[in-house]
Amino acid sequence: MTALHLRGAVLPDGVERDLWVVNGRVRTTEVPGAITVLDGGYLIPGFVDAHCHVGIGPEGPVDLDTAAGQAEIDRDAGTLLIRDCGSPIDTTPLQERLDLPRIIRAGRHIARPRRYIRHLGVEIEPDDLPDQVARQAAAGDGWVKLVGDWIDREKGDLAPLWSDDVLAEAIRVAHDAGARVTAHVFGEDALPGLIEAGIDCIEHGTGLTPETTAEMARRGTALVPTLINIENFPGIAAGAERFPSYARHMLDLYENVTRTVAHAIEAGVPVYAGTDAGGGIAHGRIVDEVIALHRAGMSAEQAIAAGSWSARAWLGYSGLTEGAAADLLAFADDPREDLETLRNPALVVLRGRVVRQTVR
Repeated sequence: MTALHLRGAVLPDGVERDLWVVNGRVRTTEVPGAITVLDGGYLIPGFVDAHCHVGIGPEGPVDLDTAAGQAEIDRDAGTLLIRDCGSPIDTTPLQERLDLPRIIRAGRHIARPRRYIRHLGVEIEPDDLPDQVARQAAAGDGWVKLVGDWIDREKGDLAPLWSDDVLAEAIRVAHDAGARVTAHVFGEDALPGLIEAGIDCIEHGTGLTPETTAEMARRGTALVPTLINIENFPGIAAGAERFPSYARHMLDLYENVTRTVAHAIEAGVPVYAGTDAGGGIAHGRIVDEVIALHRAGMSAEQAIAAGSWSARAWLGYSGLTEGAAADLLAFADDPREDLETLRNPALVVLRGRVVRQTVR
């Protein structure tokens, strides 16, 4: 593979440096014969979509070719690392393709019968949760995805799926297997049990209260709020005429989400960018989520970090340091000055290969 040379201001420190890329890795000492592909501009590690569903379409599960097309859309928007937050199909073959983003898989969603979207998850009874968590931990890449709450049709509103004691056992099983656990949670009631059980991450988190936010901050529990997906809540409420309490609840959560996420940011909860692409959200919208986090209270640099170097560190990947994976983006202008700049990378390098270049 031809060695590459890049010079630019490397974020977050903003210091102009020379970097070289060889055999898919970043080098900080000169590599003789390297071809200069960038001389000036701003460099960041590739975007991370920390909540993405490669393998799910608007009608449910898709075939592997369609899933590959979804990953290509994400790549073309600058997402070079995906935490796939639950997929009904085995996307392992996509991990072998050098032209697609790196994918960290979570196996399938774990839910109860009639308590989640049909055909997406493994549906089990509560007593089977620890065993199923063990299976999904073995099937994934270090993550397990639970459905923490969903509408209970008898109650007519959001309600937890699992008891506190079974959650504690299931999360212990995952941790013993070296896996982290995350959970879909919209409402308030499921959060205390999940957090107390030691869950590693909360998805959406629209029902966070001052008390649960403080406990997440104390424990270091991460939040991926998927703000662009929360924009769907009014439509969900409008289609739930049979369940007026649920509809009102979803609207309340929607109306308060900016305040809820701002409070989490202020409290010191680790917050990362995830689009929830798949189903109702199109792929390739990571910049929209970064901008939404900025509007919710993050500084421009914090928001970029939440979709780049901070998210990478959380998932076990380095920034643009010696020996790091050569997955990076370059911009002509400083994206901290205008986040819209993030929509137009001048250079995209994935696994040490240039996959997009608009300037030299």
